[in-house]
Parts: sequence; C-alpha cells; structure tokens
Amino acid sequence: MIAIRQILVPTDFSDPAAAALTYARTLAEEFGSHLHLLHIVPEPYVYPWGTEISTLPLVDLLTQSEALANTRLAELIPTDNPPKGGLTTSAEVGTPVDRILDYVERAKIDLIVIGTHGRGPVGHLLLGSVAERVVRRSPVPVLTVKGNQTELVST
Repeated sequence: MIAIRQILVPTDFSDPAAAALTYARTLAEEFGSHLHLLHIVPEPYVYPWGTEISTLPLVDLLTQSEALANTRLAELIPTDNPPKGGLTTSAEVGTPVDRILDYVERAKIDLIVIGTHGRGPVGHLLLGSVAERVVRRSPVPVLTVKGNQTELVST
C-alpha cells in the first residue's frame, strides 16, 4: 500500500487552486493525511538603475503581503471542519517553484496537488507554468488539477 502521509497544495487563490484543494482534501480524508497549504509571495524584480518602485519600503510590502496571504490561507479551511490528519498553512516569500520544492523537502511531502490554468502551448510559451515546472522538478508525485473543478463532491 502507498503511504501518503503529507499532502502539499500550493495555492495562488485561483479557481484551479481551489479545485486542487478539493481533490487534496478528499485524498487527505481517505488516507488520513496531513494537509499543507502553501502560498508563495513572489519577490518583485527591481531594476538596478532605479525606478519609483525602488523607493518603496520593499521589506514592509513583502511583510504585509505575507500577512495577507496567511489570513487568506486560514480562510480556506473552516475551523469547525479541519482535516482529520491535521492542517498546516504557510506563506513564504520567494520564487514559487523553488520555494515549493524547498517546502517538499523540509516537510517530507509525499504528494503535491496543484492547480493548473490550462492556458495551452501559447500561454506556456508566453507565461510559463509553475505547475509544469513543479511536475518536471519534483522528487515526489504531482497531481495536477486543470481548470475550475470546485464543484467536486467528496464521497
């Protein structure tokens, strides 16, 4: 039997991420797994030659963004209905793919469940895909959930 003790759901608070959470929650209940919700606050790129953004208190901005993300993460799972295996929420600052993979190692994650926007080949060329890069680089299995599938019902 496959042991899935730790499930990670990286979220950007989009519909595909909500669909991934629905899948992950169902799997966590089925396997008695601990559920991890992770949001990455991307570090802004500041041009070295200076712009108006370079005068903003960047550390304060990132701290506020991280605090807001933690609040939104807490709202995703009702406190009166937590997963049986437990729940951890975390917001971190950094490059999304790198931070997700770092978290996998630190928390000894067994499965990643991640939403994908399904933009198609042109969208991938122009925008890239966090989900695609996680699939390519992950040391653990990754379940991708495409589009808006939040109407799923767990049985």
